[in-house]
Amino acid sequence: VIFNLMFGRKIAMIKNYKIFLLFLFILPSIIFAGAEGAPHLNGQDLAIFWVLPFVGILLSIAVFPLVAEHFWHHNFGKISLFWALLLIIPFSISQGLSITLYELLHVGLLEYVPFLILLLSLYTISGGVQLKGSLVGTPSLNTIIIFIGTALASWMGTTGAAMLLIRPLIRANQHRKNKVHIIVFFIFLVANIGGSLTPLGDPPLFLGFLKGVDFFWTTSAMFLPMLFMVVSLLIIFFGVDTYFYSKESPHENADTENEKLGLEGSFNLLLLAGVVGGVLLSGFWKPHIHINIYHVHVELQNIVRDILLLSLTYLSWTMTPMQIRDANEYTWFPIEEVGKLFAGIFVTIIPAIA
Repeated sequence: VIFNLMFGRKIAMIKNYKIFLLFLFILPSIIFAGAEGAPHLNGQDLAIFWVLPFVGILLSIAVFPLVAEHFWHHNFGKISLFWALLLIIPFSISQGLSITLYELLHVGLLEYVPFLILLLSLYTISGGVQLKGSLVGTPSLNTIIIFIGTALASWMGTTGAAMLLIRPLIRANQHRKNKVHIIVFFIFLVANIGGSLTPLGDPPLFLGFLKGVDFFWTTSAMFLPMLFMVVSLLIIFFGVDTYFYSKESPHENADTENEKLGLEGSFNLLLLAGVVGGVLLSGFWKPHIHINIYHVHVELQNIVRDILLLSLTYLSWTMTPMQIRDANEYTWFPIEEVGKLFAGIFVTIIPAIA
């Protein structure tokens, strides 16, 4: 329903009203199932082969894009579903339907859904910001752009920072012959190391936050190691980029356009601040109110956070001019891919964690 309202997609969600009425009758019994007698999965009783579907989906993600790119591009959702069912069906037979249902609801409601909502909000909001202007890809400018992206990544997500700066970086270096190393270092710093300091930076850190890790724990614990890596890699990058830049003719790097630097869709930065505030709110505000959905406690502060993030996403989508997203080559495919693949990962990882 949320996606249908937000993006105007004609999604046929419930074609049969009888199914909907049945769901309404069943829902109260699911929601108000108390914590007493909650199913329990004992990891000591699980054999090692239960982790094979998890290993399988990870290997699929690593190998298929390299050896069967076209097949993977059109079937990654089916492959993810295959590994998930390969666990769910025998797991239901072995452990029972009640334990299987509880584990699926637990990982879905408390981890997967909040994870996907956070990623959706960061991706949508950051995709509404466009950095414009004529830039010439000198070693100094390239180093500055990568440093700025690294600094932003922990607060707007590695995906958001990469989306904001990758296209200006590509445009600035479009006339250079030797430029593969620029993208490689951009991936190292902006898309990976840069997300080390907060739960907003990288999804695994957000999952830790959902498990009770303090929001600023990674900031204090990882700042010095991250600083060492960032400084080291930027020095190496500057040296490598200077070497390749010196081998090219100055005319090859001349920018034929002269567009003034500017930032389009800057109000989205305020929405990003709202995302930070929403996540912080769920960490500090503890009303001790929750609902039970088949023994799974869904806390009020997390419900409020997710509604707030979806509201900010809706504002960004409706208020951002579409030409900004077109300039950023914005599509829903990355979110679709992440949503389908991580659904399989979150399901198959259940016995591995247990």
